Amino acid sequence: MLTRLHDALRLRTSPVIFFGSAAIIIAFVIGTIAFTEPMGRATSAASDWLLTNLGWFYILGVTVFLGFLIFIAAGRFGRVKLGPDDEPPEHSGGAWFAMLFAAGIGSILMFWGVAEPVSHFGDPPRATELGIEASSLAAARDAMNFTYYHFTLHTWTIFALPALCFAYFIHKRNLPPRVSSIFQPLLGEGIHGPIGKTIDIIAIIGTVFGIAVSVGLGTLQINGGLNQLFGVPESAGWNLIIIGVVCGLALISVSMGLDKGIKVLSNFNIVVAVLLLLFVLFAGGATLFILKGTFESFGNYLVALPELALWNDTFANTGWQNTWTVFYWAWTITWSPFVGIFIARISRGRTIRQFVTGVLAVPSAFSVIWFGVFGYASFDIELNGEGGLVDRVVGDGDIPGALFAFLDQYPGAFVISVIAIILVVIFFVTSVDSAALVTDSMANGHEDFNPLGQRIFWGVAIALVTAALLVFSGSDGLEALQSTIILVGLPFFIMGWFQMYALLRALREDAGELPPIRTREWAQVLPPEEYERREEDEEYDTDDYVVEPTFTSEVPVMSDIYEESAEDGADPSAVGTGTLPSRTGSARAELPEQGRDESR
Repeated sequence: MLTRLHDALRLRTSPVIFFGSAAIIIAFVIGTIAFTEPMGRATSAASDWLLTNLGWFYILGVTVFLGFLIFIAAGRFGRVKLGPDDEPPEHSGGAWFAMLFAAGIGSILMFWGVAEPVSHFGDPPRATELGIEASSLAAARDAMNFTYYHFTLHTWTIFALPALCFAYFIHKRNLPPRVSSIFQPLLGEGIHGPIGKTIDIIAIIGTVFGIAVSVGLGTLQINGGLNQLFGVPESAGWNLIIIGVVCGLALISVSMGLDKGIKVLSNFNIVVAVLLLLFVLFAGGATLFILKGTFESFGNYLVALPELALWNDTFANTGWQNTWTVFYWAWTITWSPFVGIFIARISRGRTIRQFVTGVLAVPSAFSVIWFGVFGYASFDIELNGEGGLVDRVVGDGDIPGALFAFLDQYPGAFVISVIAIILVVIFFVTSVDSAALVTDSMANGHEDFNPLGQRIFWGVAIALVTAALLVFSGSDGLEALQSTIILVGLPFFIMGWFQMYALLRALREDAGELPPIRTREWAQVLPPEEYERREEDEEYDTDDYVVEPTFTSEVPVMSDIYEESAEDGADPSAVGTGTLPSRTGSARAELPEQGRDESR
């Protein structure tokens, strides 16, 4: 029945994954609107239970993920190419670094750049445990430690782990761009079966909810800025209008395609964000204070990192960490399939060591600079200027309005604030646009065809979930966003442990023992339904594709390498020194028998 409906709607995707994800999203939206109070109570109760009993699991998980990435990069598997063994990187170092900058950090920086340091400065996380006084120098130091903890290495670890897995299984084993592909060493052809489809449905739903939370936060920030500049009321009606405008612009961008849509907007975002950063650094009269403080706070963070990475607020038990750190980790991990696939796409041809080093270091370094500049500029306003930021953020709880209260202290505040609003809008437009494209590719299981109607559907789905969470939740909008994302993030954390095992197992299966590491080559895999469509369409040749994950060449053994070296006139004694040409077999496995109507 699903296949008939799929064909009648002229879709080109996997019916079970597409309709399964869509049904759950639509049911959530309708349930939230129709049963506002019961849904709100149930979500709040479940998230409170998780925070009380499993908050430590979120904290432990991210730190273990970081340790695993360092272990993989530093070990012998760090030399493995994410792609064919002899293929150079697809993008230059400069272009790769620039794209990493654009991968998922813009909207976070804009919302929390001022709000995070000021919140912890005015309400120190460890005030009870360590006796830190609010708005003191010790509070400023601790505030920057926690800000860097939340937005540098640990945040990018959450993105880097699935991104590395995607890069390996998509570029090395040629599997579909789906989360289920990561589990191929465990499931085999079962990635196309019920378990694989369930994993992909969870991943798509998590991605939609994660982006919806971000758009919700951005909506609150945009509304706060409009309220300060033009007196626009901060109300549910205006939130709906803002959500409609942001997602409407995203759909226009989606229809324009990657080069004319996302690429143009992303380049604009980067330039304007850097100009805003430079403006804050030089226009406020505290340039030296900001520069010195940024470097000093980075050193303090490195010293405090081992303690922060495992800190669980055990003795004071204030509940602070649940509403900050655990919320961040749960929210960030729902972005991980979306950002992970993007990072994987641009990292073909790099080694695992290059990948881990770049993905962890480059965005983290920029976050250190961004939060250092905005954080110390905020401290200067509080300690040496007119103040008022702590009262606004901590006293009034106006986190979304923090950026505009901050910019109000600078010359040309009105113009700069208008530019900041435009920048926030475009950051979220590109987020929704990119998420629609990536979510559609996860549902399709390939990237060759993306019917516009499917991409538009995912953009609309994000808008509907955002509105349901922010406007129709029946409680404080930010609280509803936090409660929901904590629940959605749990399955992703559980899958993260299996991802580490699956990647390590795949590396051990594919890697040889001689330097440089020689690996198996794998045939390009398509989902069964897409393979059958291409078989029936004479325009496409399916000879280069398979359904069952199959490697096309084994790891070269010592005798084969000696034989190849002799044929090429090379010195056999060079074997094992890394001087021989890197070669892998070229035989292609026979295609498995088809006739997989039952899998549809």
